[in-house]
Amino acid sequence: MGDDILEMRGITKTFPGVTALQDVSLRVRRGEIHAVCGENGAGKSTLMKVLSGVYPAGSYQGEVVLDGEPVHFRDIRDSEAHGVVIIHQELALVPYLSIAENIFLGNERRGRGGLIDWNRTNAEAARLLASVGLAENPVTPVVELGVGKQQLVEIAKALSKKVRLLILDEPTAALNDTDSAHLLDLLRRLRDQGITCIMISHKLGEITAVADSTTVIRDGRTVETLDMRAEPVTQERIIRGMVGRDLAALYPQRRSSPGPEVFRIEDWSVRHPTQDRLVVDRASLDVRAGEVVGIAGLMGAGRTELAMSVFGRSYGRDVTGRLFVHGRQVRARTVAEAIRHGIAYATEDRKRYGLNLIDDVRGNISAAALGKLARLGWVNGNEEIRVAEQGRREMNIRTPSVMSVVGKLSGGNQQKVVLSKWLFTDPDVLILDEPTRGIDVGAKYEIYTIVNRLVADGKAVVIISSELPELLGMCDRIYALAAGRITGVLPVGEATQEKLMELMTKDRDLVG
Repeated sequence: MGDDILEMRGITKTFPGVTALQDVSLRVRRGEIHAVCGENGAGKSTLMKVLSGVYPAGSYQGEVVLDGEPVHFRDIRDSEAHGVVIIHQELALVPYLSIAENIFLGNERRGRGGLIDWNRTNAEAARLLASVGLAENPVTPVVELGVGKQQLVEIAKALSKKVRLLILDEPTAALNDTDSAHLLDLLRRLRDQGITCIMISHKLGEITAVADSTTVIRDGRTVETLDMRAEPVTQERIIRGMVGRDLAALYPQRRSSPGPEVFRIEDWSVRHPTQDRLVVDRASLDVRAGEVVGIAGLMGAGRTELAMSVFGRSYGRDVTGRLFVHGRQVRARTVAEAIRHGIAYATEDRKRYGLNLIDDVRGNISAAALGKLARLGWVNGNEEIRVAEQGRREMNIRTPSVMSVVGKLSGGNQQKVVLSKWLFTDPDVLILDEPTRGIDVGAKYEIYTIVNRLVADGKAVVIISSELPELLGMCDRIYALAAGRITGVLPVGEATQEKLMELMTKDRDLVG
């Protein structure tokens, strides 16, 4: 056998009116971790769907060669029979089935008479779980697992299919730092066992840490393949290939000149919706006009719970505390009341809560403030299109038309639709929860530029982010949250990752 386990030659894939891939080539060496990166919409996931049989042979032009032999996969089962397994960003597990049932779903371990042999099923599942470092009972329902553990179940499922080439699409996008590090260590172990991995990721730090080779795709074409072992490859070098230019800085410069206070909460407490415990405990913070305030905290610290409870009490129970907008105490007991008082919240889960993926751009942008377009209960369709077109231009949403379905857009463009929706409500304070999660560096820069434009117009912005460099690069002040308590606030000029981490891990019993 040669050194290459895979070669994709001249792959071209078109959809009605769109060329997603144009003469793309990819070579992957046996037993390596090969990263594929590019901006949102560059064609990375489309290329992997061609490889895994999601797009069957005949639906694209070009050739796929596996172990030196041309292959023509009819579907996913066909590619899996050849040892090629893909794990999509949206995990494909059945929540109310057990771990073992999910691992062998469609590939059941049968005994005498064709019935499922549960002893064998659970025993083999336990061995597979041990191989990925997951110490869970195989009969545990998947719904009881966190996202990080579910990702490991997906990999155990792939190993049950005698995988030789494992494809992971944004495997750490929804994971915290600890789970991400564990997953990357597992990929290294799989590589050492002879399993070749292809990893799509926007997290360039992870790519430089774990990848042996990196292929950059831009606008549906192969730009280059970098040998990460031959010489050190910097994140800046990869970015240049992805966007076709140097980014002078990851965060656009902004002159900070905060004005009067716009938004304040005092002694804000929230109980878990089903458990008898506080998830937010007497939190107080404020943000001024023309200011970006960050909220830093580890997973489970209560960042999202705080934001959602403020936004019309859309999370939790027994919410107490005081909320002020422009110095006046207000009550925001529903989302509609929060919007009426000038508060907007862009959720961290845009696909589940932020957008209607089967609706068009027009409908999504107008959704939060339809009353502004209605008269006598009827929405003015022409005005709705005008507003959507204005949002598309101002946000640089890359779509052929505002009538395009949002679910077909790239992650970065979807996020810009979310921002357009909330800006149409004309908020005084905009809370952005993980605003750049799952989008590439070029789209991130555009989002940062939009934020700067908003604060220049006098808006108050709150950013919740798991990425401390993002908070340090974008904010004027940063609050730290630990176990539901505010443990400190630092001006960005005094803040460092080390200082923030110290506050984020502070024992709540020591917080005054």
